This record gives sequence, C-alpha cells and structure tokens, in this order.
Amino acid sequence: MPVYNCTSFDYSVIMSKVTIIKPRNSSIELPLYSTKVPAGFPSPAEDYLGDTIDLNNYLIHNHESAFFAKVEGDSMIDAGIYPGDLVVIDRSVSAKDGHIVIAAIDNEFTIKRLSTKDGIRLIPENKNYKEIVLNGETELIIWGVVTGLVRKF
Repeated sequence: MPVYNCTSFDYSVIMSKVTIIKPRNSSIELPLYSTKVPAGFPSPAEDYLGDTIDLNNYLIHNHESAFFAKVEGDSMIDAGIYPGDLVVIDRSVSAKDGHIVIAAIDNEFTIKRLSTKDGIRLIPENKNYKEIVLNGETELIIWGVVTGLVRKF
C-alpha cells in the first residue's frame, strides 16, 4: 500500500473535493491583552493592553506550504473539530502517528487521526464512525497535517 506525503498542490483535484482558502500574505495586527482569561474561577480584571498579535503569524508557521480547509461532517467532533470549522493545514510537516491529517484515500478526501501502529489506519474522533484500515490495494496520500483551527461563534 503506497503512502505518500504530498508536497505539491494539484488544484484540479483538490478544488473539486475540498473548500480551500489560501492565506494571504497580508498582516493585520490586533490588540492582545497581556492578562490571561481564566476558564475556572474569576480573577480581578486588569485594563492592561499588552502587545499585538497577527493571527496569520500565530496560526501559520510556514506560509508557503499552509492552507485552510473548511470541515464538513462530524467524524472529528471528539477532537474538537466541528462542521464549518476551518482547519489550518501545513504541508511541510511530516505526518506522524497521532497527528490529525488531511488524507486522500483513492482520491477521496477526509480528515482523521493517523495511526501507524499495527498497520496504517485513519481513526475518526466520533464513536459513530468506524476507523479506516488501509489495505495493500488502497492508495493513501497524506496532503498535510492539521496544525490549527479557526472557529467562528
């Protein structure tokens, strides 16, 4: 069974399968409060505006090999990835056991957790879905590793 880490874009294939949003090279810096927001007990509020943050630089480590894809379906909800979310995918990262990846299985795209123990499997993060066990006749291309997530409420 061939497993490939793909390093070049084939837009003719991927554009018909996945919604791709290529990051722009522009920069927009937003205010970043230096005080962290506790998710547990409240703490006294401080009106201290710290540095700024550029979300492109925060989310994207390698601008030349990164792209966004819109998630469809609920097979990854237990990993915190929901329908409509945008995942940041970096094609320069080598996929390893445990990474969440964008994979093409016989030219059909999916987002799953990669498992390389006891063979190659793609694991959903939702008990309502079965894992995909790759056999010797299935072509698997790892398009990239998910490195971030954007969700709009």
